[in-house]
Amino acid sequence: MQDESPVSHALLTTGPGFAPPANAGFAPRLVPRPTTPLEKVAIIVRLLLAEGISLPLADLPEQHQTRLAEQMARMGLVDRATLTATIEEFCAALEATGLTFPDGLVGALALVDSHISPDVASRLRRMAAGQTRADPWDRIAALPPEDLLPLLAEEAPETAAVALSRLPVPRAADLLSRMPGDRARRVALAMSRTAATAPETLRRIGQSLVAQLDARPPRAFQNGPVARMGAILNVSSTTTREDVLAGLDEADATFAEQVRKAIFTFAHIPARIAPRDLPRILRATDPAQITTAFAAATADPALAPVVEDILAALSPRMVQQMRDDMAARGKVTAKDADAAYTALITAIRQLEAAGELTLKQDEEGES
Repeated sequence: MQDESPVSHALLTTGPGFAPPANAGFAPRLVPRPTTPLEKVAIIVRLLLAEGISLPLADLPEQHQTRLAEQMARMGLVDRATLTATIEEFCAALEATGLTFPDGLVGALALVDSHISPDVASRLRRMAAGQTRADPWDRIAALPPEDLLPLLAEEAPETAAVALSRLPVPRAADLLSRMPGDRARRVALAMSRTAATAPETLRRIGQSLVAQLDARPPRAFQNGPVARMGAILNVSSTTTREDVLAGLDEADATFAEQVRKAIFTFAHIPARIAPRDLPRILRATDPAQITTAFAAATADPALAPVVEDILAALSPRMVQQMRDDMAARGKVTAKDADAAYTALITAIRQLEAAGELTLKQDEEGES
């Protein structure tokens, strides 16, 4: 950086009302000095950081991070005229921007992934893996347990321990609970051998897991067979559901048990829904269907306690209104009861899919 006159070294301060001392012996510089693009970037970054704004500098390529840090180390003092001119140029560039696209294949794929064929998406992910320095763990952390658990099952306990350490604690605890007992104990023991894991080793493990994920052939169905069968039986009649499950018990008891855990029925509402969420569910369901479902369940000794548990979470005025509507509804046929139960469960699933409702996980096995 070239030598500057005393005038060009007017101190950049973040405090309001700054003025040079009266005996400083020079006047403020009125003409900004020429600056390179990299100097402009350093000035803007320094200003934003001084304002307490967090910048995702780690997302930049490493060589750009290095060049920025080296440039900031050379900047020294910046006069106010140069600062003002740089800010004005930066704001003008922002205002002139009409549309931005993601930088790199990874960002572009994130935009179009759900709109292109699985074959093309898989091929692009493999291409992106060799072109980016993005953190592979961001993608791994977004995988559902059904995809991540088989991936870790093929790895050494030490690798699985590293993966669990890198994931959010709730996700890691959920995955550990899904592992067979012996496997979970070996992974837990291997955790003690991960203290010296280097950042580059962590990245290579993540890249290896992502490569294995991308090497798998694309699937025709987004969800696994358990989830698909559970979703179908959720909206089937009670008779059909019980007949199918009985047949599954005879043919494949393990699959039948997994499907039972994936099924969510009217009877599961108190165990899987937080009381504070019940009014929201009722507002999202046709009132006539709610009345029909409650009237049918009240007449069923196995489901009557479910209705009482739901009513216990509502206001007394709403409870009385519902009891009056149930009494007026009278006897409900099995067909109407199944339709009403299905309407209520559908509303719950729609709220869950929209992210407005979270089912309790600790009770999932009690179906």
